[in-house]
Amino acid sequence: MDLRRRPPKPSHRNHHLLKQPQKSSSAAIRRSPSPAPKASDALPLPLYLTNGIFFTLFFSVAYYLLHRWRDKIRSSTPLHVVTLSELAAILSLIASFIYLLGFFGIDFVQSFIARASHDAWDIEDEDETRFLLNQDCRPAPCLNSSISTSVSRFMDPPTPLTSQDDEDLVKSVVSGDIPSYSLESRLGDCHRAASIRREAVQRLTGRSLAGLPLDGFDYDSILGQCCEMPIGYVQIPVGIAGPLLLNGCEYSVPMATTEGCLVASTNRGCKAIYASGGATTVLFRDGMTRAPVVKFPTASRASELLFFLEEPANFDTLAVVFNKSSRFARLQKIQCSLAGRNLYIRFSCGTGDAMGMNMVSKGVQNVLEFLQDEFPDMEVGGISGNFCSDKKPAAVNWIQGRGKSVVCEAMISGEVVEKVLKTSVSALVELNMIKNLTGSAIAGALGGFNAHAANIVSAIFIATGQDPAQNIESSHCITMMEAINDGKDLHISVTMPCIEVGTVGGGTQLASQSACLNLLGVKGACRESPASNSRLLAAIVAGSVLAGELSLMSAIASGQLVKSHMKYNRSIRDMSTVTS
Repeated sequence: MDLRRRPPKPSHRNHHLLKQPQKSSSAAIRRSPSPAPKASDALPLPLYLTNGIFFTLFFSVAYYLLHRWRDKIRSSTPLHVVTLSELAAILSLIASFIYLLGFFGIDFVQSFIARASHDAWDIEDEDETRFLLNQDCRPAPCLNSSISTSVSRFMDPPTPLTSQDDEDLVKSVVSGDIPSYSLESRLGDCHRAASIRREAVQRLTGRSLAGLPLDGFDYDSILGQCCEMPIGYVQIPVGIAGPLLLNGCEYSVPMATTEGCLVASTNRGCKAIYASGGATTVLFRDGMTRAPVVKFPTASRASELLFFLEEPANFDTLAVVFNKSSRFARLQKIQCSLAGRNLYIRFSCGTGDAMGMNMVSKGVQNVLEFLQDEFPDMEVGGISGNFCSDKKPAAVNWIQGRGKSVVCEAMISGEVVEKVLKTSVSALVELNMIKNLTGSAIAGALGGFNAHAANIVSAIFIATGQDPAQNIESSHCITMMEAINDGKDLHISVTMPCIEVGTVGGGTQLASQSACLNLLGVKGACRESPASNSRLLAAIVAGSVLAGELSLMSAIASGQLVKSHMKYNRSIRDMSTVTS
């Protein structure tokens, strides 16, 4: 029986207790036939006048604040800087909102509940309700099996499917009566939805998912932002490389990987850098890009828009339109490329501590709507025309950059090269020339003039909640090695023109990834200096790539690569015994 909707009949003993005389004066007043006083009786003005005053106050103050915020956005003034009049307006807005919500909201909710629950508790029987609620009506402990009957807790709101148990739900998903993607919204319980979906997948495929964990993960945290239709989560070990001495600071670098030797090798590179006095990074460009494609009836008409966009006098107007999409978005430049009657427009903008794809896309959408007023015959082919270029190797990124462009360098002493890296300066310089430069050129590499930058970038991206697919352009890197000080020491550098990282949004909000960002000291947005956290993360990525390049090239130069992989990258576990 659902105690929330229909209370059990009191026993004879309880009935006797309920009928005992009440001693409190409040109870006597409540049981009297006289009408209960209303809150409006205490108002100094008639109710209609009071409502009118608060209505007028609410909308007039809201209009004033919106007008002021629009002026601040146009003048690039921070919204959190408020004057005394704006502070008074905000307080007035809150006060009027509370009054209107209290006056209209409570009546609406009560009327809605009354219509939906015709057999609800009698709210006038206050003493009897209080007595019944004090009885032993505590819920039973929640069951924690993957496919079991869910027990609703007392006084929790019912789900739309309270009449069905989990087994019925699994059968409905298998038969197609209930779409798998709708389980979260139907049940209101993300973990239970994942459990039911998981069992349905096993029955549909006839394959076991016994090795895929289900429990121990917060599925609410990914709803609507990270992953749809989850059935579990994949475990990836996280190792630590470091300390990495970068710009005078030490960092312990988290790396999520299943490749043996990777963390150990990067750690050895960090050791060599540390012993030589550390590495230095410089960020020389920061701008995320989005390039829509628009179409015109003729190529000459498309060229008119090209000339309009390239006119310096029009840039300020377009920047105002673009920047209103976010208080962090700042349009930097616009580059156009014409192909027949199609025009590709590459917008570049700063995005604060976010990676910024959504931010720049909103700004581009604002500009396109503005341009359609000026060019009504313009047809938007797509918000992205691949001139961006996102998640694809492209020369435009390699040459002009995308995201953070960073160069990192270090001077490694000859002694460290011999004792830590087990090779020589001349051997490293020669190998870098014939492998990273000449070999990559023969292969026709695009941004791949390095040994294994993608290894380090991917491991850090996964550990810190970045988009793993953006490893493609983020791993663009050229590794340079030169002998200095009469050939005694080594100068090594990595130049990475498009590291696409952020410290807010997306996977950075998940608990594990957020912990790794916190380990690096770049969790969330930096309020004092916007974009500094994401820029520091990009610098750490470049420094880690430098360490990885230095160690791997040394292993190849000394002939130790195969030996080390045989030692650290070969499983001794009998995989035939693992459940399939």
